[in-house]
Amino acid sequence: MLGVARWIRSRRRPLPVERARRRDGSGPGEAEQPARPGARPADLRETLAGIGTTLDAATTRTELTRAAVRLAGGAAAVMGRTGDTVSEYAAVTGDAGLLPDVRWAAAAAREAHVPAAGAAPEPWLEYAGTTRGAGLCVPLTSGDEVYGVLVWARPGGALRRAEAELLALLAERAASHLRHARVHEQVSRTAGDLQRALLAEPGRPHPNLDVAIRYLPVGPSTLVGGDWCETVRLHFGRTLLVVGDVMGHGLESAVDMSAYRSSLRYIASADLPPHRVLRQMDDIASKEAERRPATCLLARVDPGRGQVTLASAGHLPPALIDQDGATGLLPVPVGPPLGTGLGGYESATHRLAPGQTLVAFTDGLVEHRGEDIDRSLARLAALRFTATDPLDAVLDTILSRLDVRHAEDDVAILAARPHTRQGGPAGTGAGVRG
Repeated sequence: MLGVARWIRSRRRPLPVERARRRDGSGPGEAEQPARPGARPADLRETLAGIGTTLDAATTRTELTRAAVRLAGGAAAVMGRTGDTVSEYAAVTGDAGLLPDVRWAAAAAREAHVPAAGAAPEPWLEYAGTTRGAGLCVPLTSGDEVYGVLVWARPGGALRRAEAELLALLAERAASHLRHARVHEQVSRTAGDLQRALLAEPGRPHPNLDVAIRYLPVGPSTLVGGDWCETVRLHFGRTLLVVGDVMGHGLESAVDMSAYRSSLRYIASADLPPHRVLRQMDDIASKEAERRPATCLLARVDPGRGQVTLASAGHLPPALIDQDGATGLLPVPVGPPLGTGLGGYESATHRLAPGQTLVAFTDGLVEHRGEDIDRSLARLAALRFTATDPLDAVLDTILSRLDVRHAEDDVAILAARPHTRQGGPAGTGAGVRG
């Protein structure tokens, strides 16, 4: 922080001590006083704690400018960094008219060896003119990286050293959190890219089965976890539908999800009953100490026989929407999650006729903190549809009625509807839609 303050002092236009005393109305000794007489240590701690409350860079910049105005008055903004340049003001707090011309701040950034936009800026000064009052730029530096520039201005008296150091402290705090936000964003992007690469082209079902899939990461972040769906073609016109949920979020869960998915495809190619597929997946996962546990639901759909065979590894039961639009839950024997090595999986077969819709999902769709899971599932079972609703409309209705925008966990949901080749959905081709 003191290094930043020295940077500020070393680059301001030199002023004789006498002139400085006349401009701020104080002598050198008074310049060591707190920036704001009413700013107690507790106030400073509270203000610092209010910077970096999230991993969102835009929120952190806004918290920084609010803190600067709260403790030093005036107005503040951040010149964010995009690529190799810093340019327009953002996160403005206070009267934007008090802030100096953006070229002034761009020149300050350039003097701090931060590439800045703006042609022919005026030389950077500590004061933006005798009639405008005090102004200051502080680079948001953490490690070897600069994440922007804090620009602050106030009408009236000159800037005192204690005020400059206070603003430098705020900038240092914000820069550290901006660095964390950037790392978080990079990890989130990597995890998202990985899962999108894995899920962009799920296996295609037989033409006698129409399938739609949706993925929704929780909250505003793009961080994706271990929720996934899959379809695998089997012999004799059958299709294996899969919905799984690896414990946790982020890159590690996405990597484990990839491992589960790979083993599923390999094992399912042998066309085993669903419970035997789960048994082999569990056996493989339990031998890898670092593999996270996962829940999984398998549904082998046989449109020719009008039936579906289910097996569950700690997963919630699927819903069945009948031809009349009524919704119910299909009972399925529940075994332990994959990766535990406990085994004990069983299958159950139910009727699934053309026009009926099977809906499988991860727990983020229905679960709410503090609510009994049976009550959560009852909300889904209470939904009604029309027989002509296309699968995408069915998913839209479910996601809207269950208020997935406020979900507490990632959501993956799959809807499947069997039909005959001659009686396929009008105007659409059978296949996966996501």
